[in-house]
Amino acid sequence: MSEPTTSGDASGPLLEVTGVTKSFRVPRNASGHTRLTALDGVDLRLGRGETLGVVGESGCGKSTLARVLLLLERPDSGTVRFDGTDPFSLRKKELLAWRRRVQMVFQDPFASLNARMSAADIIGEPWRTHRDVAPTARARETRVRELLDLVGLRAADAHRYPNEFSGGQRQRLGIARALALDPDLIVCDEPVSALDLSVQAQVLNLLSDLQQRLQVSYVFISHDLSVIRHVADRVSVMYLGKVIEHGPTEDVFDRPVHPYTSALMSAAPALDVSGGPPRGDRVLLSGEIPSPLDPPSGCRFRTRCRQAADKCAEQAPPPHTRDGAHEGLCHFPLSAEPPRAGPAVGAASADR
Repeated sequence: MSEPTTSGDASGPLLEVTGVTKSFRVPRNASGHTRLTALDGVDLRLGRGETLGVVGESGCGKSTLARVLLLLERPDSGTVRFDGTDPFSLRKKELLAWRRRVQMVFQDPFASLNARMSAADIIGEPWRTHRDVAPTARARETRVRELLDLVGLRAADAHRYPNEFSGGQRQRLGIARALALDPDLIVCDEPVSALDLSVQAQVLNLLSDLQQRLQVSYVFISHDLSVIRHVADRVSVMYLGKVIEHGPTEDVFDRPVHPYTSALMSAAPALDVSGGPPRGDRVLLSGEIPSPLDPPSGCRFRTRCRQAADKCAEQAPPPHTRDGAHEGLCHFPLSAEPPRAGPAVGAASADR
């Protein structure tokens, strides 16, 4: 493998996203708006060998963020720095070398695979572009066997086609393809949502094992909070294109700063067989989800928040930092105390 074209500080973050905005032109609607803001001032930070979970409702901007990280969309403003370098400034050979460092695992383990290609051809397809990774037929054959073994498939599976694999095996094949170029970062966009529950656990454990062995970093996008809690070191919660809370996973789940995060966490189903105290009150979100074509002034969550006040409509909420690494955007941040026990009074969904 050739030397990478960028050499950032090994002690610094692998990925930094600062103030990224992205909007799209859409047909004029009844209110006269023609721009949809998918990302609005997004900040992210990802360490080496770390997993960052990104959660939020459908339409909050998670997939657009993934496309920006993969250079499939250019942001309107803000910066993306990967290993200390702006990838959007790279050209030709430098850009080609960078692309091998960031790969993706897709949501649908069947639609993302070419049904007319064998497993060996699917895994080896990136080497047609990056020829120096596996320059000979023998090297490619050996590397395919190694990758199949790495993701829990057999060497004999190399000649099988996607329709001959189960859903979990197909996703393992997709992971093998993502690993073919020895990436530093893998963007996982809902990688287990199309799988059965037992298969989800197998794939998640595989991703965790691969991270420990290869020190690869993940940006893990999901609306399944139990999955995020299992895999992520830190969590960023998105709402209408903004990151409204981020911090260590346990802190965000157990002691949320933002009322929206509290609603998400209270809605997550849980099977408690420990005999401990019951969970706190369920939070019922009222009102309609605002349109990203015309988001509310001030705090974007105020139209659904039960503690909203006049200042929430007049001013954008300032960041509130707790314990140094846990931050939320709210005029009235929640208490650091865990939620008190009480009956369920409603429910919210992370994917409504």
